[in-house]
Amino acid sequence: MTRKKQRLYFIGLGMLALAGATALVLTAISDSLLYFYSPSDLEERPVADGQRFRLGGLVAEGSVDKAGDTVHFVVTDLVHEVPVTYTGILPDLFREGQGVVTEGRLNPGGTFQAANVLAKHDENYMPKEVADSLKETGLWKEGEGGYGDTGYGETGSDTGAGLTATPGAIQATSGGYP
Repeated sequence: MTRKKQRLYFIGLGMLALAGATALVLTAISDSLLYFYSPSDLEERPVADGQRFRLGGLVAEGSVDKAGDTVHFVVTDLVHEVPVTYTGILPDLFREGQGVVTEGRLNPGGTFQAANVLAKHDENYMPKEVADSLKETGLWKEGEGGYGDTGYGETGSDTGAGLTATPGAIQATSGGYP
């Protein structure tokens, strides 16, 4: 084998090793991603069995049922609802009518088994993904000093834009952090 063929052989092996390493890194990254879904998203495009994802929306009024460390509640985007079961200690500000993001898996029976329940320190908080999802469904109404006026979403900061749930719509409110 000539020197030129040897160099080409090693360059080819190096490129193959680099392609394999890239494929492994991309696979590892895609396995660790948590996708965000609203209850309406779950109706439109089902998730694979056992896939871990984030479910966000509002805690439905009158749906919280505590039995020891296990809590059952319903997450809604005012169009569809998903029952959620969580075992553990809830954040202090968790309550009905507030925005919530849960992480976990969907059981075959349609109940979401949450491993984590996320809440924000301000009662006016609405996760950006949930607010965007509600805007897409047409249930979000711009209010005085609302979503567009706060800079929330454009800069990625949570400056206190929030929601007020009303029977037919969601009203954006502004509320700064104390």
